Amino acid sequence: MGDRPKAVLSVDIGGTFTDVVVRWGERLATAKVLTTPKAPADGVMTGIAQVLGSAVLAPTDIGLIVHGTTLATNALIERKGARTALVTTAGFRDVIEIACEHRFEQYDIHIDKPLPLVPRRWRFEVAERLDARGRVLVPLDEKGVDQVGYALLAAKIESVAIGFLHSYIDASHERRAAELLRRRLPDAYFSLSSEVCPEIREYNRFSTVCANAYVQPLMARYLSLLRQDLAEAGFRAPVLLMTSGGGLTTLDTAIRYPIRLVESGPAGGAILASTLSRQRGLDRVLSFDMGGTTAKICLIDDGEAQATRDFEVARAYRFAKGSGLPLRIPVIEMVEIGAGGGSIASVDNLGRIQVGPESANSDPGPACYGLGGNAPTVTDADLIVGRIDPDRFAGGRIALSRDHSERAIASAVGNKLLLGVVQSSAGIAEIVEENMASAARVHAVERGKQLDDRTLIAFGGAAPLHAARLAEKLGIRHVVVPASAGVGSAVGFLLAPVAFEVVRSHPIRLDDLVVSELQALLDGMHAEALEVVGSAVPDAPLEIVRHADMRYVGQGHEISVLLPSGRVDPRFVGELRNRFSALYERLYTRSIPSLEIEILSWSVRLAERRAAPPRCQAPKVNGASPPLAGSRAVFDPDLESMIAAKIVRRDTFAEGTSIVGPALIVEDETTTYVTPNFVAAINVLGHIEMWARDKSGGRA
Repeated sequence: MGDRPKAVLSVDIGGTFTDVVVRWGERLATAKVLTTPKAPADGVMTGIAQVLGSAVLAPTDIGLIVHGTTLATNALIERKGARTALVTTAGFRDVIEIACEHRFEQYDIHIDKPLPLVPRRWRFEVAERLDARGRVLVPLDEKGVDQVGYALLAAKIESVAIGFLHSYIDASHERRAAELLRRRLPDAYFSLSSEVCPEIREYNRFSTVCANAYVQPLMARYLSLLRQDLAEAGFRAPVLLMTSGGGLTTLDTAIRYPIRLVESGPAGGAILASTLSRQRGLDRVLSFDMGGTTAKICLIDDGEAQATRDFEVARAYRFAKGSGLPLRIPVIEMVEIGAGGGSIASVDNLGRIQVGPESANSDPGPACYGLGGNAPTVTDADLIVGRIDPDRFAGGRIALSRDHSERAIASAVGNKLLLGVVQSSAGIAEIVEENMASAARVHAVERGKQLDDRTLIAFGGAAPLHAARLAEKLGIRHVVVPASAGVGSAVGFLLAPVAFEVVRSHPIRLDDLVVSELQALLDGMHAEALEVVGSAVPDAPLEIVRHADMRYVGQGHEISVLLPSGRVDPRFVGELRNRFSALYERLYTRSIPSLEIEILSWSVRLAERRAAPPRCQAPKVNGASPPLAGSRAVFDPDLESMIAAKIVRRDTFAEGTSIVGPALIVEDETTTYVTPNFVAAINVLGHIEMWARDKSGGRA
């Protein structure tokens, strides 16, 4: 951000833990506290107080606050959003229920489709119609809009989504309808599809604007309350919000478009992994983020995480693509599964151990927390197999009860399978690791990628406990655990640029493209993005990235093509054609020269230009070992027995030293388990690196 403030504070609210990080100069202080679901700001302020106390900083020392939250995601999943209505074009009220008529489980006659966020009784039609080129076929019936206003008032609607057919071409009808309805509902929130998602395909657009309206009152109240709490605590720093696309945006923009925050936490982790991959010169990376509720897996090539604008939330079948509510927002592409420390273990009717997707979350939490939870979780299993020290968990702030874990695991798993507690716990750990490995394999295969030549970058409170074993299952021979891995996403927030992406659907054949019209369109999109980015970093140098969604005429799906830089001219159009053909051939092995090409949508992303991260070489090992802090028995699945593991404190693990597994590298927020098949060292930046051992016992 140009000249960075002396101290920057970041906060990440997860399903189980709220992570807080403060950075001032080269120093970093962290805190991890239990999330408070009923009042998320309480957990945030508790964590902030802890981290400022450990850093000996005052609120006035903070120059910037960066925040990411799962609040919007949880509201969608748990259906705890606002009383929302949809106002749409006559004849289209059931679009969000009809959807695309796809069956995500083709042979399941009892298929459960996701219910629309807006029930039919709160979906209202208005006479109006534009054609696909934006020409008015039916003028807006303003009297009809006024009648809808009375109905909304009678239904006590809190938030209104407005989505008219083809409004991505001309938004005048939507804007006028909102103006009229605000007269009847001055206290309601309004979301316009032409602002939230101005793209072709009405189902995706209507679904996105309904989701934005559904979470907007909740997010607006929370963010306003947080701003008030921070001000009362003496903070004067601006607050920026992490978006799903990997950029920071202003608090006011976040209140206007809260749907862009649904994957803000995982996006921070992907940014951390991308930055670390560039620091170490790692071309192919698998990012592995495992927290208390979920695990997130992301492919990173050449230092860049894959991005998309297609995302699903609140899936009826958690891992079945097409079973959720589609959102068209900029998002970092990753797979997310219910495999976190709080994921609940059980035994199914076939006598198999199942883990997740249900989670104990922070309330009541795993059984070992002693807060009323009686279901066995991955954290309980990790405690029993020796990977977690019950006296050092979360820096010693949360005391864990082994007795509670043993009773829960015996009751739900061991007694049903006639296994001891240790064997049951080992089974739970193996199953959750295999679930994550399977998800990673499928994610890679679907994108034509390999995994065995990648480096696994592991972070989040639970990931370092399982990273080496996961790597073994995937055939990965190099693992990196970043410094402050336990609060990795919050650290990633500190690395994110201020950014905003604007998308516009403007369908046109490439041969019909008018240079001046396209330049005007891109200039307008640039100005809209600049209004958001410039308000946060008015003097910062900016990077501009532009894409076009292109396809051959008659195809049903598009590919995203990077636009040439500079002004639009005939050479620009020729280069765009060449880029599309080259990308199409790379993806599908051939291009089709005889077919016409069309563009459906355009995107412009402005981002604050950040300095390249410092480069770092692999650790140079001198043969010495770090000082040991004792030993602890851990379960080895290959030997099927407990074995002695050396304990090393991370803060005493000096560069140049190395340790051969089995070993436990402990710190306040997490523990890194080095399996017997790996050797670990630490690099100059403080990141743990593990390599698979060769036959002589050294790193391969």
